[in-house]
Amino acid sequence: MAGLRGASRMIGPRRAFDLGFALILAVILALPMLLIAALIWRQNDGPVFFRSERMRGPATAFTLWKFRTMRPDPHDMGVTGGHKSDRITPLGRLLRHARLDELPQLWNVLRGDIAFVGPRPPLRRYVEMYPELYSRVLADPPGITGLASLVYAAHEERDLARCRTAAEVEHLYVTRSIPRKAALDLLYRRHRHLGTDLRLMFWTATRLLPGRIRPRRRGRYARSFGRSFGRIAASVPRVSVVARVRSIARNRSITSSR
Repeated sequence: MAGLRGASRMIGPRRAFDLGFALILAVILALPMLLIAALIWRQNDGPVFFRSERMRGPATAFTLWKFRTMRPDPHDMGVTGGHKSDRITPLGRLLRHARLDELPQLWNVLRGDIAFVGPRPPLRRYVEMYPELYSRVLADPPGITGLASLVYAAHEERDLARCRTAAEVEHLYVTRSIPRKAALDLLYRRHRHLGTDLRLMFWTATRLLPGRIRPRRRGRYARSFGRSFGRIAASVPRVSVVARVRSIARNRSITSSR
């Protein structure tokens, strides 16, 4: 099938898991996705889907699909910061908060463009700015979620939301977000295995739960999260895994994180 040509790019147990799980989720989530699409369509202010060129390798692009959460702007470019907040629709704000706008990326997983777990696929402009860095980050397939997405996303959103101009957003993203997310992506890549991916997917799924019943990454939950990175913990004595990845997110010095 032409739509699944990308499947040949990622062969093995991990790809088989991604393909099978994506098919299951596509069936389970078909009705909720149709409902979301209908709600966006009823707004009558633009298309249902947002398409963006992203990179899955230093020289390989693909089209990433999302539910549209903002009013269209033909001159829109770059990452989203506070200067775009007035364009986010009320429904779009809810979808973004629960990460439901990313459900159409199941199609990208089925095609083989991305995996479930991996670094978030960057825009072409940033790959061209830092080709050496992204040649390492994108050595494995990008994903819907990942260590950097779970640990750093909230920090990044708060920082970018304070920016009031496109220039401020660009400066902050290039000088702070890219290096911090890359550090976490490379940390994950060095210790990647299926058990880690499953735990990261679990923690991603918990973000859909109401705050009062959502598991917290402390106590026994922190230990469960930490077991995903047991080899990392062993290499950094007396430093908890959660503290270590949070330290990278906050740009503190960790000697073995380079």
